[in-house]
Amino acid sequence: MPPESSPLPTAPRTPRTSAPEVLTGSGAILRSLEKLGVTDVFGLPGGAIIPFYDELMASTTIRHILVRHEQGAGHAAEGYAAATGKVGVAIATSGPGATNLVTAIADAYMDSVPLLAITGQVFSTLMGTDAFQEADIVGITMPITKHSFLVTKPEDIPATLAAAYQIASTGRPGPVLVDITKDAQQNTAPFVWPESVDLPGYRPITKAHGKQITAAAQLIAEAKKPIFYVGGGVIRAGASKELRTLVEATGAPVVTTLMARGAFPDTHPQHLGMPGMHGTVPAVLGLQESDLIIALGARFDDRVTGKAELFAPEAKVVHVDIDPAEISKIRIADVPIVGDAREVILDLISAFGDITGSAKADLDAWWARLTQLRAEFPLGYAEPDDGLLSPQKVIQRIGQLTGPEGVFVAGVGQHQMWAAQFIEYERPHAWLNSGGAGTMGYSVPAAMGAKVGEPDRVVWAIDGDGCFQMTNQELATCVINNIPIKVAIINNSSLGMVRQWQTLFYDGRHSFTDLNTGHETIMVPDFVKLADAYGALGIRVRTEDEVDDAIKLALETNDRPVVIDFVVSRDAMVWPMVPQGVSNSLIQHARELAPSWDDEKPDAPDASRQSGADK
Repeated sequence: MPPESSPLPTAPRTPRTSAPEVLTGSGAILRSLEKLGVTDVFGLPGGAIIPFYDELMASTTIRHILVRHEQGAGHAAEGYAAATGKVGVAIATSGPGATNLVTAIADAYMDSVPLLAITGQVFSTLMGTDAFQEADIVGITMPITKHSFLVTKPEDIPATLAAAYQIASTGRPGPVLVDITKDAQQNTAPFVWPESVDLPGYRPITKAHGKQITAAAQLIAEAKKPIFYVGGGVIRAGASKELRTLVEATGAPVVTTLMARGAFPDTHPQHLGMPGMHGTVPAVLGLQESDLIIALGARFDDRVTGKAELFAPEAKVVHVDIDPAEISKIRIADVPIVGDAREVILDLISAFGDITGSAKADLDAWWARLTQLRAEFPLGYAEPDDGLLSPQKVIQRIGQLTGPEGVFVAGVGQHQMWAAQFIEYERPHAWLNSGGAGTMGYSVPAAMGAKVGEPDRVVWAIDGDGCFQMTNQELATCVINNIPIKVAIINNSSLGMVRQWQTLFYDGRHSFTDLNTGHETIMVPDFVKLADAYGALGIRVRTEDEVDDAIKLALETNDRPVVIDFVVSRDAMVWPMVPQGVSNSLIQHARELAPSWDDEKPDAPDASRQSGADK
């Protein structure tokens, strides 16, 4: 990560004139974005942001994608950022336009996504009067942004946007909001661009203390049952290559959380899969039985730890994070290390080599235990007995036919967990999802943003029928702007994850989770007709022999979006599952905890594989 006072990305320099150019505030916004290297933005105009949109119309370097809802702009900017590593930019007007961005901003905050949200505000003279479409968006977003700015004067716009960009993209990445009044956009001022930004009090630490590095390396060298607990921070830091070098040097196993899928290759023999509530048994028990956890860019989320006080009771903890507030927040770290994941991993590689030389740690007993768990508890699924499609198999085939260079964007729920479990991820930025906030409706607009950022990759939105109905209007945006994403609706005609909890923990009382989207004689809506209405290619798949042909047709269709309605069994469940609020040790007793386990246990050899999942 660049230091807090590094020079900002700039457009090619122009000769300095004798006096700064005088621009309107809206012109200053555009010029600032150009100097920051922004090439794509997502937004929706309105009264308080009209001056900027009037200026933006003449831009030859910035592509504006007109969304159908501001939440779509926010998620698209998130998808763009998560797929490319760049800052995503979303634009909205005041009042409801700005508040429609709030969900995406909160989502970006939870998942450390670099996002710049620019909103228009009413005239500064009207603020505080309950003017038409006035909302205190700076106040609203304070708890869910790294920082929120209010700009009331045009001369403050360049420095503010430069600072916002730097805050969003350095340290622990995250969303920053810049709210600009309409009069600040309309009035004029000399355009003065800062050569660097120095923000008092903002000093992200990227380089760790040498003594902490040495102490961590010593613990790794001495551990008998070490394990790497890898979180999304490794991907945000661009540290996947360095992680592999460190892991192979130590010989220790690795687990990758829901946000870190792809940070370490699934096919690597040291990878145990995803830990947590829906993780693989080897990954969950690998953490639980370890004597040393090396946590890299992970935050000990409740979905990973289960009951925190019972998590990995015998393990010492090395916790690496760029955000000092995360360290020891949930689990006390024996060796706390504040720093950028990539820089810390490079230092650990060197320190571990100095301590061990060419000697390899004796982890044979540890690997014997993990290999036993792999053999005893392979990740798998059973075929449904209702004649409908297996959702796990559908998702698995999407991954296999697309290959590791594709980008897979999931909504939230059962299909999200199956996509995390049954697609093999070999590289970072191949898996995008809403992890911390769990935002339904994330998938379609985020896939749209990912495709804008990575136009040469195949991008799938793997969605549920519930999630899809929240943001499917962005298909219109995709059609009009030639953004040919592929959408796989895993249609179980219900709010599947909620239904699963109702089945397991509420005696099967399925209250208000039936959606009637494909299992009855009436389909509300008919997703194929909906796709056709938007100008996309709509396909319905009901039988297993249609699955591959539909996926192949989608992969061959690149002149418009494709929507495949996979009608799957509503009784399929996500396994394994550790119930909320219990010890992860109980994953071995999943059959007793969940009465339906015997109906879906992974007993078919061809339906299981060793590498796995997380949450």
